[in-house]
Amino acid sequence: MKKQIMTTVALAGASLVAAAGPVASSDTTQMRHLQEVQVTATRATATTPVAHTNVDKQLIEKLNHGLDLPFLLSTTPGVITTSDAGSGVGYTSLRVRGTDGTRINVTNNDIPMNEPESNVLYWVDTPDLASSLQDIQVQRGAGTSTNGAGAFGASINMRTQRFSAAPHAELNGSYGSFNTNKETLKVGSGLIKDHWNFDASLSHISSDGYRDRAWSKLYSYFFQGGYFGGQTSVRFIGYGGKEETYHAWDGISRDQLKTDRTYNPNGEIKHYGKVTGFYKKQTDNFRQFNYQLIWDQGLGERWHWNMALHYTDNFGYYEEYKNARKLKEYGLTPFVVDDTEVKKSNLVRRKNNDGGFGGTVFSLNYSNDRLSATLGGGANYYKNKHYGNVIWVENYYGSALDPNHEYYRNTGKKLDMNYYIKANYQLAEGLSAYADLQYRHVGYKIKGENDKWDWTASPAHNQVLNVDEKFDFFNPKAGLYYKIDAHNNAYASFAVAHKEPVRNNYTDGSFTSKPKAERLLDYELGYQYKSACFEAGINLYYMQYHNQLVLNGKLNDIGEAMNENVKSSYRMGVELTAAWKPASWFRWDVNAALSRNKIKHYTGWVSDYDVDTWEDMYSQTAIEMGTTTISFSPSLVANNIFTFDYKGASAQLISQYVSRQYLDNMQNKYDSLDPYCVTHLDLAYTFKLPSVKSLTVGVTVYNLFNTKYETNGYSQTCALYKNGDKKTRYALSRDPRFYPMAGTNVLAHVSFKF
Repeated sequence: MKKQIMTTVALAGASLVAAAGPVASSDTTQMRHLQEVQVTATRATATTPVAHTNVDKQLIEKLNHGLDLPFLLSTTPGVITTSDAGSGVGYTSLRVRGTDGTRINVTNNDIPMNEPESNVLYWVDTPDLASSLQDIQVQRGAGTSTNGAGAFGASINMRTQRFSAAPHAELNGSYGSFNTNKETLKVGSGLIKDHWNFDASLSHISSDGYRDRAWSKLYSYFFQGGYFGGQTSVRFIGYGGKEETYHAWDGISRDQLKTDRTYNPNGEIKHYGKVTGFYKKQTDNFRQFNYQLIWDQGLGERWHWNMALHYTDNFGYYEEYKNARKLKEYGLTPFVVDDTEVKKSNLVRRKNNDGGFGGTVFSLNYSNDRLSATLGGGANYYKNKHYGNVIWVENYYGSALDPNHEYYRNTGKKLDMNYYIKANYQLAEGLSAYADLQYRHVGYKIKGENDKWDWTASPAHNQVLNVDEKFDFFNPKAGLYYKIDAHNNAYASFAVAHKEPVRNNYTDGSFTSKPKAERLLDYELGYQYKSACFEAGINLYYMQYHNQLVLNGKLNDIGEAMNENVKSSYRMGVELTAAWKPASWFRWDVNAALSRNKIKHYTGWVSDYDVDTWEDMYSQTAIEMGTTTISFSPSLVANNIFTFDYKGASAQLISQYVSRQYLDNMQNKYDSLDPYCVTHLDLAYTFKLPSVKSLTVGVTVYNLFNTKYETNGYSQTCALYKNGDKKTRYALSRDPRFYPMAGTNVLAHVSFKF
């Protein structure tokens, strides 16, 4: 019966058309906003020929009850979210059109947020940022020129909340399954002496997690103060947080999905191969503070200037219990027990990051009746120290162990500069042309010793890092937008994007060759219809990659998995969107992303093992696959959303279907995530009371039909041979790992607004 209900919901959504998530609704709060001009230089407008979805503050507030920000975007076209803990709190991520976080550019007020070396934004480091946002724009494809990491499939542009002329306060709280709870306090001064305004908020989120010991403790703050006078506004914004999470970084086997879905192997303490307990401090600890100083200046009717200075300070470490590790790999001397030399022992290590990221972004904007143009750019510098300590060794009888024994240290430095000019010009009535030219320069250095042991060296030692790379990219974009009439419009665009290799491509790569930069050619064609009660859209895309970096199973000189450039690959698809509002109290949104994602002439590699002894033969076998599906790229992602709002009562029924995803590029069903359909229900009621502006109480039921599903995993495939004879392969052994999501769980929430 449950499957029938889910299938009915999915088919109902597909029958309407499919696509982009709820259409943003306007903010109905009756108060004067002071920030009428905000940082919008990198945003797509209604006439920009770019596939994008806007998520407004009203929708953010409706969904923001405690889960991480990626889950608030999960109903936008082609978006898939993951959670290591299975509960949506802690380490979470998202993919757009199958592209992972290293390829998604994220900015806040046009200021880059991606960690510059990995190109990833770790959302856990900015807990409850959603409570401080005005809106979010998700651009799919190469998008518009932006600051920071190259947008190589998607970009997420956020803006912090506007100031309000009236004083206000807000208190939000949530509590539910897995002891998940969220508390947020927000206050605002309103306008002071016609020129000044201040806002602040504090948040706490914690959860035990769905998986064993996958708990999280998250704290965050937000502050902004501003001056407004004439055409001038100056704002100082500070936000940040502190997180502590227990590791849930390793997945579980197919058998464990059936017998013990919540098992978490991280922190295992083993003796003679048997698990005897779990290390209590197997945690990730990080704090990040972000500062922004933003100056907006109107220069008459036509011109507007914006400039921002920013700095991010971060420090963190993760602690791990490691079983039976070779002491020399940690710079430790073997010791003797009962006349036996001990070369391996259990130990605890810490890996540390200590970095700072700062710079400036700017834009000069001009507009008249037919032309809108922007000259902008930025220059940003990052320095990050990586080092590791051994803080404990079991039964260590060598020389006294320094409590901060350091076994590796290296420093990464990155300079990222970009300059762009873009313009939208009305060629004729309803027809406009868009052009966007960006130059980007990247300089990246890594110096020092890596944490990986190079046993190929003589004598063996830690891998030496000596990276000094420079990249210069030219990223042109162009398109046409045609407003056919009051209800219909169409657009077409072409864009070129480039992306430099990330840190892991160097530290885990081949010692004798360097990874190449990637290039993307993005073709987009779209049509939209809009009337008073119905909207629909279709977007066709073809994304052609050259030298895309993919995990292909190949190992580097010391046996670490590495990415390699593949010459030719592509993503092509159609994104469908529709929204129907037959009455003021009911709305139906659907969206679907159908795609084909392929690597041409792909060769995968598997490690060789002896089937009789399960000993590593220290060799690999190449497997020619021809054209194959790119990993983590489902052919269909569809969302269906029913929204009811009537006299203070509201309800949302949200369903998402995701087709099969392969864990590697060999397109084997056993190494894949099964298709799933999951449904969530949100119920709320808002009271109007004399003493408060509003009181809202509600409950969200996630995974309403208790679907057993997984959104992430990894493969572990190897080739088996008999008696070390490589003439005949005995079999391919597949042992994938998965991250299970929680079954039915509940989160109650309450909100007071004063």
